[in-house]
Amino acid sequence: MILIFIVAVWPVLQSFYYSLFDLRLSDPKKSEVHLKYSVDLGRYLDNYPFLISSIDSEIKKGNDAAELQDIKEKLQSLDEKLQKDPKVKSQYNAVNDKLMNFKQPSEDIRFADVEKSTAEEFSKTTESVSSQLNKAAKKTEFTQEKKLLGLASGMKDSIIKPTFIGLKHYKEDLTEPRMWRALGNTLTFTVISVAAELVLGLAIALLINKAFFGRGLIRASILIPWAIPTAVSAMMWSFLYDGQNGIVAKLFESVGIVDKMSNLLTTSTGAMFSVIFTDVWKTTPYMSLLLLAGLQTIPSSLYEAASIDGAGKWKQFTNVTLPLLKSSILVALLFRTLDAFRVFDLIYVLTGGGPANSTETISILAYKVMFSQTNFGEGSALSVIVFLCVAVISMLFIKFLGRDLLNDGNGAGR
Repeated sequence: MILIFIVAVWPVLQSFYYSLFDLRLSDPKKSEVHLKYSVDLGRYLDNYPFLISSIDSEIKKGNDAAELQDIKEKLQSLDEKLQKDPKVKSQYNAVNDKLMNFKQPSEDIRFADVEKSTAEEFSKTTESVSSQLNKAAKKTEFTQEKKLLGLASGMKDSIIKPTFIGLKHYKEDLTEPRMWRALGNTLTFTVISVAAELVLGLAIALLINKAFFGRGLIRASILIPWAIPTAVSAMMWSFLYDGQNGIVAKLFESVGIVDKMSNLLTTSTGAMFSVIFTDVWKTTPYMSLLLLAGLQTIPSSLYEAASIDGAGKWKQFTNVTLPLLKSSILVALLFRTLDAFRVFDLIYVLTGGGPANSTETISILAYKVMFSQTNFGEGSALSVIVFLCVAVISMLFIKFLGRDLLNDGNGAGR
């Protein structure tokens, strides 16, 4: 149980935890989990002393001395209030010592937790100071204008607000049309591809279950598409679907499946058809392998008895093969449905989710949000949604599979 928890449940719990925060690597103030208001003392002390020094320099030169003196007093008052807290003062001094010795302060001393009121006052004061300096710069020519404005702007970013937002990501995702479209694309891909693979896989399994010359070679050859890595298969099919030189694209145009060769990867319908066709080509052997294993367990004596009773091939298939193969079919459908629902690499390499997000699945959307947009909070929320969908599918299959196995067991007992 501990191993199952570590391997299966713990990563999901971590994703759920991160989904409760607004984590964005593109924003330094949101690049980490923050549960409380805090001051980035490293950034603050990189700006405050130099800002005070620059203001003093401008005052000595007589540049709008009254205005600058007022700004200086605000900053000093803010600094004093910040150091009133003994713990903050201790961290303040430690960070200052590090910076004075040209060393980078560690994370544990750099961020000092403060009360919400202190953080709000800090933000209000720094905004006021920055605004005052900008107004003063318009009427007075400061000798260090860029430095003053830059340091004041830098101080505003010293306050770190809590990144905890609760279930906001889930609320936004569940009302986001793009997410529902991605989920619709995923379901379309899953239902059509798995249905086609089941029919073709069962036909192939029935064929290679018969005894004939070269059966071993045929069985091995059928597994080749499944053995090829998915990314390699997708890249190979992208050349075959090419709108100018693709052999498969030309063949489909010749038989009338598409109007133009270029339609395969440049239209919504063509792109979805292409990824489904590729997946069916690659994964049908896997389905037939699972079903072949089920066919091997059916005694040949049952077919002999059915034949003696006058049952034809179709009757034998419907009354003997299908009932006894039901459990194998459910297991094969479970594995393939879960695999198809989580599809990523095939579509990502073949179409990238395009054109116009027409083949974008929920897994690809989660990847784009998390890594392309570096929005780890929302990306984690989408990952949890994928997990919940997979969990629901698994429970439904297991419920029917378990009932089927139980019925088979009762029947055997009788």
